[in-house]
Amino acid sequence: MSYEQDGAEAKEIAKYLPYFPFKGIPKFYDIGGFLEKPEVFQQIVDIFAARYDSIGIDAVAGLDARGFILGPPIALALKKPFIMMRKKGKMPNSISSADYNVEYGKRAGLTVQRDKISKGDRVLIIDDLVATGGTLSSAVSLVHLCGGTVVECACVVEIKMFIDPPADSGLPSRTKLFKDMDINHVPVWGLISEDVLTVEAKLEEGYVDDGEEH
Repeated sequence: MSYEQDGAEAKEIAKYLPYFPFKGIPKFYDIGGFLEKPEVFQQIVDIFAARYDSIGIDAVAGLDARGFILGPPIALALKKPFIMMRKKGKMPNSISSADYNVEYGKRAGLTVQRDKISKGDRVLIIDDLVATGGTLSSAVSLVHLCGGTVVECACVVEIKMFIDPPADSGLPSRTKLFKDMDINHVPVWGLISEDVLTVEAKLEEGYVDDGEEH
């Protein structure tokens, strides 16, 4: 079965993805909303498994940290290995990508263990959300360093405003980033976009944005 971005299933799941003012971002989408709903979480896993069972992959790579929540059940459903891509200094026998930028600051490159991806492996990269594409670009670089091929980068949420914004907008462009890194051939797919993410979190009086990165 084919699932479209912002289709009927996506619109239903979007009800469980509230946004908060967090890390200086007015709308920070929180996957905790659907993680507490087993039937919704299972639906997401089923959608991803159906999509990539037909495409064909050798391994699923999840990004630190929310990709570690989403990736394993998808890998299990597909009966494929799960690979962790972690922050620097967390795993032995690892190689690292270059530092990269995200929508709320700069981060050190991701790492993967040297023996997890073999030459020619078809790898699916999983994360919860793609915005500027910085984290995904770091993961793609790691797969290529190991000689693998990225079949697709897949996320529950895709923020479309960063795909190819006008040059005078001041917004970072994911399209330009991928082109500059010579990875613009790698497809990115998101189940839900900001167009249907309209649920504002109910905040208690005195709520404080205590995100670590601004």
